[in-house]
Amino acid sequence: MDLHSGLPFWIAKNALYDYYNPLKRDIQVSIAIIGSGITGALVANELCDRGISCTVFDRRTPATGSTIASTAQLQYEIDVPLSQLIKDIGEEKAVAAYKASLQSITDLEQTFEKLGIDPDFKRVPTLFLADSRKGAQLIKAEYKARDKHGLPVRFIDDKELKSEFNIVARGGLYNDTSAQMDSYKAATQLLEYRRKKNQLELFTHTEIIDYKKRETGYDLITTEGHFIRCKYVIIAAGFEAGRFLPKPLMKLESTYAVISQPVEDAAIWKERCLIWNTANPYFYMRTTKDNRIIIGGEDVPFKDPIKRDQLIRTKKDKLVKQFKALFPQIDFVPDMTWCGTFSSTKDGLPIIGKWPGNDKMLFALGYGGNGITFSMIAAQMLVNQIEGIEDNREELFELARLL
Repeated sequence: MDLHSGLPFWIAKNALYDYYNPLKRDIQVSIAIIGSGITGALVANELCDRGISCTVFDRRTPATGSTIASTAQLQYEIDVPLSQLIKDIGEEKAVAAYKASLQSITDLEQTFEKLGIDPDFKRVPTLFLADSRKGAQLIKAEYKARDKHGLPVRFIDDKELKSEFNIVARGGLYNDTSAQMDSYKAATQLLEYRRKKNQLELFTHTEIIDYKKRETGYDLITTEGHFIRCKYVIIAAGFEAGRFLPKPLMKLESTYAVISQPVEDAAIWKERCLIWNTANPYFYMRTTKDNRIIIGGEDVPFKDPIKRDQLIRTKKDKLVKQFKALFPQIDFVPDMTWCGTFSSTKDGLPIIGKWPGNDKMLFALGYGGNGITFSMIAAQMLVNQIEGIEDNREELFELARLL
């Protein structure tokens, strides 16, 4: 299935990581990672960093699935507001999930610094805007919940928004702990770094269509009939992981994004904040290194790629209209538009860890709008599980909670 269509900015901005290495024989590996996007790359990097052998497999060219369509906003906020998540799963777990998400942004930053790679990671603030009276009530509830538990947050009323950011809204929340990056560049740089150090094998254009459980691991079977015998298999294949899950656990949605032609530096809003709002689905925006503006949202339930793609022009027009209502003074000229398919769970949290009753098949599924931060958490958690190290995040994100 096509995971995206249109022209994602990242594939135009970056040279294609044109790596072609299909598996042409039976092979035995210690750990097989299915998926070479940002999730698989982060998991592989963490394993390599701890001296654990692993091999990555993907049916495509590296990182050209959902990763290429990501707008790569790194926020500690989860799709489900903290005030609502507390009601859904309890205060202790909800706060722990938010704090884990917050820490993961720093962990990503330190990972790139440690390896000396540059995926255009940049620290920027976040501005969360109330789009209605109901949204204003949510903003106040969120401020109370976050402030109570020591999460970074500042309440800004409508007057401050106008004077400080030249934005008309019913109030908002501000924090200075977020970041943005190029997720395609990050994934491909991580894979190439470990490959050059001979710490990682990467097989592309290799589709795994079946598997057989063994007492000591799994046999994975490719479309060409080759066997991959492994002790552990890590599923980092996004919503295409469905064939490995015990039952459907995620909801599929289509999302849309538009990037502008470059604008004058002086035209960009204060501090280049990541901006999103309380609408459902929410509207969001960020900037790029070369002064472009990315806007996105207009999510709809996924039906099939054809119907998803037919909406691109309509969704582009709606997104541009929303942007111009917020920033009428900025000349937003669309340059590229794309859409993609993503997954979410009922509680807005990822699926990380083992298949219940089997500790040899592990899942790294960063479902939701926080896929990249969840992927960083997954990388750490799964390596801890393989090494037998206790991790207090397991109960938050385990697959069993959704069964």
